[in-house]
Amino acid sequence: MSFDRGKELADRGSSGDPPPSPSRYESQKRRDWNTFGQYLRNQRPPVHISQCNSNHVLEFLRYLDQFGKTKVHLQGCLFYGQPEPPAPCACPLRQAWGSLDSLIGRLRAAYEENGGSPESNPFATGVIRIYLREVKECQAKARGIPYKKKKKATKGGEDSSST
Repeated sequence: MSFDRGKELADRGSSGDPPPSPSRYESQKRRDWNTFGQYLRNQRPPVHISQCNSNHVLEFLRYLDQFGKTKVHLQGCLFYGQPEPPAPCACPLRQAWGSLDSLIGRLRAAYEENGGSPESNPFATGVIRIYLREVKECQAKARGIPYKKKKKATKGGEDSSST
């Protein structure tokens, strides 16, 4: 038995039961955190997570677009604004807004779980929120999906403009 294997068994305690497998969310979060860390290490020069800022996060999100599966029609495209275009076109594939939003949520949590302070979290900045909102609006227009802001209900269900 190797030392590492013995230590692993000792760390589990005397029960001998394997540790519970992580949830899908926890697995995704760990994978995303490792991917982001690898992205930073591949920068020239490499960037340590403590030096990471919102610009690095934005560059990472743009880098991920090349692996996207969501067709986002350009303004000059015949199918711009059509939710279900009748034919293929040469418009680029991008990461879907919902995927990016979920990714940022997981990375935001992972940053703090890995020792980063909430005040310096590069995934929680206004710049990132603005970027995500712009992606959402751009993709909605390109696909012809109207996203309307929901009005906040007031007491009694009345619209605040009528009072």
